[in-house]
Amino acid sequence: MRYTQLTKPDVEHMVGAIDADSIDDLFAPISPKLRLKSDLNIPAGISESELLRDTQSLATKNTDTSQAVCFLGGGAYDHFIPTVVDAMAAQSELLTAYTPYQAEASQGMLQLFYEFQTMVCELTGMEVANASMYEGATAAAEAVLMAKTITKRKRVVIAASTHPDTLAVLNTYAAQRDLDVVVVPAPNGTTDEDAFSAAIDSATAAVVIQSPDFFGCVERLDRLIPKIHECGGLAVVSTDPIACGVLKTLGALGADIVVAEGQALGVPMQYGGPYLGLLACREKFLRKMPGRVVGLTKDTEGRRGFCLTLQTREQHIKRQRATSNICTNQGLLAVRAAIYMATMGKTGIEQVASQSFDKAHYAATGISKLDGFELRFDAPFFKEFAVRTTKDVGALLASCRNRHINAGIGLERFDAGLADSFLVAVTEQRTRAQIDDLVSALRDA
Repeated sequence: MRYTQLTKPDVEHMVGAIDADSIDDLFAPISPKLRLKSDLNIPAGISESELLRDTQSLATKNTDTSQAVCFLGGGAYDHFIPTVVDAMAAQSELLTAYTPYQAEASQGMLQLFYEFQTMVCELTGMEVANASMYEGATAAAEAVLMAKTITKRKRVVIAASTHPDTLAVLNTYAAQRDLDVVVVPAPNGTTDEDAFSAAIDSATAAVVIQSPDFFGCVERLDRLIPKIHECGGLAVVSTDPIACGVLKTLGALGADIVVAEGQALGVPMQYGGPYLGLLACREKFLRKMPGRVVGLTKDTEGRRGFCLTLQTREQHIKRQRATSNICTNQGLLAVRAAIYMATMGKTGIEQVASQSFDKAHYAATGISKLDGFELRFDAPFFKEFAVRTTKDVGALLASCRNRHINAGIGLERFDAGLADSFLVAVTEQRTRAQIDDLVSALRDA
């Protein structure tokens, strides 16, 4: 009865209250041919201690980053999370999977989201940010819808070096929102500038560029963004928030809308999420921004207060004219990101970025010296790089796993033309000894 709380007398009482003879009477409208005539084929119940032993046995089949050295990337990264993030985010007034709405939001939560927005603006060099999105791919797709509303155009150009998940989500949105998506090739890991120039025109609403891109390469935004503005389109730039610690701010480079996957900001690696989307833009586009924006105000007695200044969805008012269906934010993870950014500060994030850059280049140098290995692309990269090998990639990565090293992600799952390559990510967590062990494992596989 631990998992089915209703006893037989409970059921008899409820059935009697509605003048039915049995539960079967409730399903009378359903044809008998469609009803299950036997018991469910499930095993008998077990005791709590047996259940715990079973779940613990299943859990030991997983290998986490405390048991194997992690060089996995592709959008989720093993960055260090200060203990204070877990400690503060676990406070009862903050720890909730539910994001409060206007009438429920405490001043403390609103202040925290306000500070989150402020730090996202400082990190990206943009003027306004919302209180977070569901995850990075959704943030990018919503930014495109935002650009469509602003420009009243329907053509979207996206670089092939953008994360495949972002492209997939954008295509899903486009199928229902009358968008024409054009993919520009990235033969050397970065956008082909000639093809890029040919793809954009006066019908282009937005161009989506990721930098550092899916392969870790840094795009020449200083050359690409001016071309976007020449045709009257908006530059939507997806980025790694940690890279903002060492690269020129996207606001200074002319980006109109900046989006990012915020997992690197104090959110643990997880099996598919939940993660955290960031979205910031120029102030002139504020009223077209999806989600919610928390603002600072004063009450009738002149005291500082916080409130939801903007909810562009407003479907209770705008209905079909609403800017977006996104009416909430990723509350718990925005809390974690705010604590992480406040804890690390500008200097801390710069150090994380600098160490990740240096260690990634140390690893790339060591791997490229091995027989049968080379860097797939020669473009500049941040903390992630693609490696091409003459060895079987699947067997190679499996051999490394046997040595408790997650050496990278095989790229064939994203592109059959990259079957001979894998993606390696190096964060500030990795030590010289661990990187040397990776190189040795690749050599011996």
